[in-house]
Formats: sequence, structure tokens, C-alpha cells
Amino acid sequence: MALITTGNGLIRDLEKFGALGVYVPLEGGYEGRYQRRLRAAGYTTLHITAKGLGDVAAYLTRIHGVRPPHLGKKSTGSGAAVGQVYYLPPILDSHLEQLPPKSKGLVLWIIEGHILSNQELEYLTNLPQLEPRVRVIIERGGDRSFRWTSLEKTLLAS
Repeated sequence: MALITTGNGLIRDLEKFGALGVYVPLEGGYEGRYQRRLRAAGYTTLHITAKGLGDVAAYLTRIHGVRPPHLGKKSTGSGAAVGQVYYLPPILDSHLEQLPPKSKGLVLWIIEGHILSNQELEYLTNLPQLEPRVRVIIERGGDRSFRWTSLEKTLLAS
């Protein structure tokens, strides 16, 4: 890999395929450089982890309920926290509403994507067709150099 990279290939493939699977060196650092390149190209990035997402479609595009963790405490049966559910707005809609007027769109960068099921990966592959302003990059695993391919190809390989 070149010492200084422009990221044009990644941006070109992201616009072509809509969803990419990336393999990053385990020591890290490269993903931040490419996120900076995406922001310079006019995209807004949203960096989230795949762990704890639950239902990916509901988390990204629908109002969904979240229960606070119990933290090992016993409930006494009285109080506001017993059985309480907080309802959160869809994360993609709230970020798309706040996009600058000249933005090319929102890039959803998901780390630890190796834990996602094939059904969740298939949904994320089709997400750019459902919402044209959204692009998806999922970290699928580690490698010696930073490389990417279409998310559909990584789905077929798994």
C-alpha cells in the first residue's frame, strides 16, 4: 500500500456498489484515514459497532425500544426503573435530517462486522437501494493491508 493514499478508489467503489466490506490491519489507524478522505469528498460518516445492535433494520430505520441494563441490582417491585423501556428514534433518519445541504450522503461505517449474520449483511447490502443517500462500509475482518470489496462478494464468501 502506498505511504500516502488519496482514497479515490474506495470512494469510487463505494459510489459504484453502495456497500463495501473492508479488511483492515489489526493494529488499526487506516480506517481513520479513509474516514477523513470520505469527509473531504463530501460525505458525513457515522461510526458504530455491530455488537449490541440487536435487530439491525429496526435500529437503523424504525422507532425501537431499549431497556436499560440491570447492572446486577435486584428490583424491589416499586420504582420507575422496573420494566421501563426507552423508545429511541431511528438512527439513520435522525442523521439524514441533519445532513448539510451540499453533502453527498451518509456513510454508515460499522466495526466488528464479522459477528453479523448473513441475513443482516444482506439487509445492509440492500440498504443503499432503499435509501439512496446512505452508503455502508462494514469491517469484515483483519488483513495485512487495508483492502475492500463489494459487500455482496463478502456475503457470498461467508
